Amino acid sequence: MLFYTLYQIIDYLVNIIVFVVIVQFVLGLLIAFNVVNMHNQFVASVYQALNALLEPLLRPIRRLMPSTGTIDFSPMILIIGLTILQIILGNLARAYG
Repeated sequence: MLFYTLYQIIDYLVNIIVFVVIVQFVLGLLIAFNVVNMHNQFVASVYQALNALLEPLLRPIRRLMPSTGTIDFSPMILIIGLTILQIILGNLARAYG
C-alpha cells in the first residue's frame, strides 16, 4: 500500500513536469514565430521561470545527446524518459500493491 501511494505521488509530479515541458515548448514556439514578444515583461518572466525550473532536468540530457543544430530534442527525451519511469513504477506498484 505504501509503495502504491509513493507511485501515485511520483506519477502526479511526473505529470506536472511533462505539462511544464509542453508549456515551455509552446511558449518557445510562440516567441520564435513572433506571436508573443519577449519585451512583454509577463512573457519574459514566465519563460525565464520555466527555463529555470527545467534546466536542471534538461542539462544532463543535452550533454549526452549529439548536437543537432537548432533543433533541441532534449524535452522530447525527457518526456519519453519520464513516461518510461511511470510505466515501470506503475507495473511495480501493481505487482507489489
